[in-house]
Amino acid sequence: MSDHKFDKSKLPSRHTTLGPERAPHRSYLYAMGITEAEIYQPLVGVATTWNEAAPCNISLARQAQVVKRGVRAAGGTPREFTTITVTDGIAMGHAGMKSSLVSREVIADSVELTMRGHCYDALVGLAGCDKSLPGLMMVMVRLNVPSVFMYGGSILPGRFQGRDITVVDVFEAVGRHAAGTMSDAELHEMETVACPSAGSCGGQFTANTMACVSEAIGLALPGSAGAPAPYESRDQYAERSGAAVMNLLANNIRPRDIVTLEAIKNAAVVVAATGGSTNAALHLPAIANECGIEFDLHDVADVFKRTPLIANLKPSGDYVAKDLYEVGGVQVIIKELLDGGYLNGDCLTVTGKSLAENHADVTFPADQDVIYRVASPISPTGGVVGLRGSLATEGAIVKVAHMSEEAQRFRGPARCFDCEEDAFSAVVGGEIKPGDCIVIRYEGPIGGPGMREMLSTTAAITGLGLEGVALITDGRFSGATRGLCVGHIGPEAASGGVIGLLEEGDIIVIDAPAGLLDVELSEDELEKRRAVWKPHPNNFGSGALWRYAQTVGPAVNGAVTHPGARNEGHVYADI
Repeated sequence: MSDHKFDKSKLPSRHTTLGPERAPHRSYLYAMGITEAEIYQPLVGVATTWNEAAPCNISLARQAQVVKRGVRAAGGTPREFTTITVTDGIAMGHAGMKSSLVSREVIADSVELTMRGHCYDALVGLAGCDKSLPGLMMVMVRLNVPSVFMYGGSILPGRFQGRDITVVDVFEAVGRHAAGTMSDAELHEMETVACPSAGSCGGQFTANTMACVSEAIGLALPGSAGAPAPYESRDQYAERSGAAVMNLLANNIRPRDIVTLEAIKNAAVVVAATGGSTNAALHLPAIANECGIEFDLHDVADVFKRTPLIANLKPSGDYVAKDLYEVGGVQVIIKELLDGGYLNGDCLTVTGKSLAENHADVTFPADQDVIYRVASPISPTGGVVGLRGSLATEGAIVKVAHMSEEAQRFRGPARCFDCEEDAFSAVVGGEIKPGDCIVIRYEGPIGGPGMREMLSTTAAITGLGLEGVALITDGRFSGATRGLCVGHIGPEAASGGVIGLLEEGDIIVIDAPAGLLDVELSEDELEKRRAVWKPHPNNFGSGALWRYAQTVGPAVNGAVTHPGARNEGHVYADI
């Protein structure tokens, strides 16, 4: 039994459980087998993104049951509910990917509406696939009720021809197959063994990047991001997460007490140090927006610029999340960065202790090359770089982890495509040559709508062995993308950005070390093109994608769809 004492008259659930006028409301709770004693305890939402769409989410329902056990033991009444996900690996390379980033907002909004509608007092959120992690973290700080996040865990690596593989190897195999260097039988064998278990994609792609963020930012228990999804050792973290949220409720520790500007900077440091996904440059500003904190793509890039890369993880490195877990997990990375002075150890976390206190006893593992010391990093600066220039006055971003400085520079002619499908067809059809710069436009938040990822195209480039090819887009990339691929270009084409004015053969200049993205055109020539430019229409005149396009802001600010805490009149937790 719990020692916590709660005053229901000060909690949101008083609106559904206290007083004679709430007798009808309580009757619904009795109908579900809740006892009178449980009705008068705090009601805790346990939100998962469980579904049968993909392995990322399939284990979340089981883990939620253990979270509920922890809530009950600590004096709370858990109420489980689910929300959607769109799984990028299946949505990739076709119109389904337009739904992916939009799902982040729908996840946050749907959890908000469920919490508001039923007046729950606290929240534990479990997520697997890419957009569900930031979606749940966003709604936690939006609602500002005591909250704990828990990652569902990564997938185990597949084995193919004696080596570990991930689903990205399959995407890249499509390019090798198109080039004639992989047979039908080999491609089929690879697809059947690449994903051998439940869990999210195994490299330091978006899901594992944001899982590391959840610990670094303080919203998840230390160690909870590490164990792969099939491991029953995850249960201890699930039960402790349920207990932790009750402790936060008892002590009135809320997400905005935890997610401060310094905590967001800590999260950006860990993304950079692990060579994480460029999508973090969308998700960290979006989380900041929910808190009313100014933190955009350029703030993310500034942190990356001064952070060493110390994790040897795929897609550019050698190891997957299971390997990181086996040498101590993200806790080792956080401890090494704390000791090196790269993180603010005073930041509060969901344990009720500081980040430094949580990691005081972590030791650096010997005889391994998954994690490097900050004194001898893989590279002295982080794996992602922000760019600006005549082609991106609002900014752009590129992942350069494990790339030589020479490979981070490019000058070559534009090959222009107004959607990803056309670019992919050109790549696998042999129309792209070494030295070309593929331009994919009208794929931004508004223009897509939905800001699709381009993994099918970037993986095909790698699989075909196309050397010296760059790709730039107002869309975005999978965390699995590698090579000189520039995304998030703003202003986007649909908003009149220069990327929409480009023509075949225009010379594109990328200089990642200098933070530059330019086109070699005079201002006079650009003005002439602006005078005759017309927006590129899309086919979405109604529905969720239309509504998203009407409300979404630029990528530089996280592609958010509402003003955030800066414009709120109240916080849900205080109703």
